[in-house]
Amino acid sequence: MLQVELVSPLEIDKAATIFHRDGFVVIKDALTPEQLKFAQDGAQRVIAQQTAETALEKANRGFARYSFGSQIEHPEWQMLIDLPTTTPILEAIWNSKDYNFIGGGGDYSIPGAKAQHLHSDMGEFFHDPSGQSTFHDVPAPFVVINFLMVDFSKENGAIRFVPGTQRARHEIPQQDTEPEWMKNGILCAPAGTAVIRDVRCWHGGTANTSQQIRPMTSAAYFAPWFQGYPGTSLGRYLPHAIYQTLSPIGQHICRSIVADS
Repeated sequence: MLQVELVSPLEIDKAATIFHRDGFVVIKDALTPEQLKFAQDGAQRVIAQQTAETALEKANRGFARYSFGSQIEHPEWQMLIDLPTTTPILEAIWNSKDYNFIGGGGDYSIPGAKAQHLHSDMGEFFHDPSGQSTFHDVPAPFVVINFLMVDFSKENGAIRFVPGTQRARHEIPQQDTEPEWMKNGILCAPAGTAVIRDVRCWHGGTANTSQQIRPMTSAAYFAPWFQGYPGTSLGRYLPHAIYQTLSPIGQHICRSIVADS
């Protein structure tokens, strides 16, 4: 099991320091009991809909492993955009309030899901002809906050991390060559915890050998200076009616995705 410190939301500078060192930081009690219950109910509702429509063998992340996809139309995901427990840490990570929210989703694994290969959620975007600079050379361009909807354990398919790999230039090992210590880097933490992660950091789901569905919801953000991959555009997909219900901070960080009124 991965030995990590569960950091208080009040320890903002400490959280940012750990994030920059390890590529992720684990924040305890990121959701209140009421917020957690609200988020769990939303996740369970979407899981029931998706699994009724898509059989386990056709799941979009491999057998019994699903991505939620974009769920920002649901209030349970809108709640995650701007939280008092996570917003100050994002501001400290980037030393700015001008980062951009880009979407909400997450994933879940059903009992029977196999281990997922280690991977990074971001590929090269610099394409330096001289080969001197890569996307590993800059501070975090893209951060995802995963919110644990159940207690994560070794049995129910908790996510595993390889700390410090957000800046690593060497190849990610394949499953058959992955060292045992990486396989055992499993993050176990209670429901309501938030994992704030640089998406470049190597990670992967583990096998779900329990009888419990393992969901985590998410909110995703771009650094103030990052506009996405060349040739791609997020588009202004956030309905203005939803935008108007957000906090002033939520509205500011959704400025790049809100549709015209």
